[in-house]
Amino acid sequence: MPTYVLDAPARLLFLSRDPARIAAQLTGSFLTQEQAGPLRDDISTDEITPVPILTHFDEKLGRYPYTGLRAGDALPIGVDAIRQAGVNVVVGGKRYGKGSSREHSPMAEKSAGVRLVIAESFERIYRQNADNIGLCTSTDMGLAERLGRGEKVTVDEIVAGRDTLAAEIVKAGGLLAFGQARLGGVEPQPAAADTAPRTLFEKIIQRHLLSTSVTPPAPEPGAGVFVRADWRFIHEYYTGMAAHMLHARFGRPLRLVDSERIVVFEDHTSYVEESPNHVRAGIVPNVRAMCQAQRDFAEAYGLRQHRTLTEAEAARDDGANVAGISHAMMAERYALPGQVVVGTDSHTPHSGALGCVAFGVGTTDMANAFVTGAVRLTVPESLRVELAGALPPGVTAKDVVLHLLALPEIRSGAGVGKVFEFTGEAVAALSIDERATLTNMTAELGGLTGIVAPDAETARFLRERRGVDAVIEPWMRSDPGAAYAMTLTVDCGDLSPLVAAPGDPGNGVPLTSLRDRPRVDIAYGGSCTAGKREDFDRYHEVLAWAVERGLGIPDGVALYLQYGTTAVRDYCVARGYDRTFAAAGARILQPSCGACANCGPGSSTDAGQVTVSAINRNFPGRSGPGSVWLASPPTVMASALAGELTSFAELQARHAP
Repeated sequence: MPTYVLDAPARLLFLSRDPARIAAQLTGSFLTQEQAGPLRDDISTDEITPVPILTHFDEKLGRYPYTGLRAGDALPIGVDAIRQAGVNVVVGGKRYGKGSSREHSPMAEKSAGVRLVIAESFERIYRQNADNIGLCTSTDMGLAERLGRGEKVTVDEIVAGRDTLAAEIVKAGGLLAFGQARLGGVEPQPAAADTAPRTLFEKIIQRHLLSTSVTPPAPEPGAGVFVRADWRFIHEYYTGMAAHMLHARFGRPLRLVDSERIVVFEDHTSYVEESPNHVRAGIVPNVRAMCQAQRDFAEAYGLRQHRTLTEAEAARDDGANVAGISHAMMAERYALPGQVVVGTDSHTPHSGALGCVAFGVGTTDMANAFVTGAVRLTVPESLRVELAGALPPGVTAKDVVLHLLALPEIRSGAGVGKVFEFTGEAVAALSIDERATLTNMTAELGGLTGIVAPDAETARFLRERRGVDAVIEPWMRSDPGAAYAMTLTVDCGDLSPLVAAPGDPGNGVPLTSLRDRPRVDIAYGGSCTAGKREDFDRYHEVLAWAVERGLGIPDGVALYLQYGTTAVRDYCVARGYDRTFAAAGARILQPSCGACANCGPGSSTDAGQVTVSAINRNFPGRSGPGSVWLASPPTVMASALAGELTSFAELQARHAP
């Protein structure tokens, strides 16, 4: 007896670029795809479920899907609109679900009654999250026409062409049900006998591969597998949801596998009481409850915790609290070359700068990994990024990433789901902090992860920052002749400071190409991408130059600097950077994700405000209602001082003797 995707007549919603056509569908009009017009591409999870909604982790999410979706200049989908319209099939364009790994997005869609999402292409984490909760997805655009004619579509049709593991998970109704039935007592996969050339990623995965009844012993790209992770980490936006689903299925107490290798971070919300968005929505109590749910879970199971502090708490702290943004903390304290690290955040690839495989997963993936020790992975292809030559003075790793993001190949999705292996003369010359900018923003490039082969610089970082004498073993590099889906070569000598125009990190342009320079109302330096030691060295370099010349932040501009970790804060204080920052007119903030997560000072409060920011994303609504330009740390500081988008070199030229 076939199982059908829908148990009621199809009610389709085409996510058109035209807000009027979306509104018409929600009020009863039935449109064909042709009538709906061009579909929205690049729909991000920030638009499907804006940050304030993440305080919910149950059926309440069903009130909110697409409430941040922009069509033209409008937000055409309101609270409860999907439920009230009875929508059960949603159709979008290319790269659907890009951005954050938040499982709240497919969960909100499913809770609202959506049973199938059709799109020209999906981002990896979004689609895997949908599989894991039993929400069907398809890239067969012809299904919309069939469903519109009243045809029935089976689950077998939906999973046709998917890898075996994905198909089995979808047919089981989700990953937890699958894991409960099929993942008891998994064992390591015996070492492969063949000696074919391998990438570093492939070597690490082979060493962590698990043997199951439904996964191949020697997986090829596209195959679904399970791996053992050396570290699993989660933060406050996901732990309550994970605990809720685990206790609902398995009861209490849970048996967590290798609980000493689980790390819990509270890193997003310490400034929530200064977030107008959260205060205005009346959800600060929800955030506090969400954080408490995480603390309760961690304490119940004896998990190691790191919690960022409010400013009042930090003022009382004697220095004993060690905390910060999860990704920076993993690189500062936990991840090592050759390991596998997974976290419930799309920027988990940050730690790939150390030569490990680090990738983001959804809540159900992590919940399953807690109780089985097995992490789901669809084996990707690798993409080699050769950074040739040397970076000119004033050009940073952030400029390199903004350049890559703007390449036509990347914008068309060539990197989606792939491993980005960064190599070349310019990479060898970069510090670990700068390499981490490259690997961190693999998320924006669409990749599974980014990785840099460990070398003497890796060993130096581990020795000097962590007191670890790491041995860089001979196998920890890609073999000559290893297979790559594509090689991108960048002549770094041709690069100059870049900025990414509001709306998408892929909107990168050389700053020199902007004849009319936008004014700046807010400048923000911080986040996992740009809250590291070397980022603060760059902030200090520009601001110290300005203070020496009697320059400061002009009226009408607000500058915020937010440390990524307590170790970065202590480093800056020890060198007197904080005094320079204060003298220049910056507000200095304790470690937290803050404005990057639209949760604290540095977020815009008005649609007319313009921000220049060192964060990694500028999707609509990501950091408040205003417009966000992405830039490197020195460009952000120079722009703050100039009151308009400006590079440090341009600022210096303006004030030359």
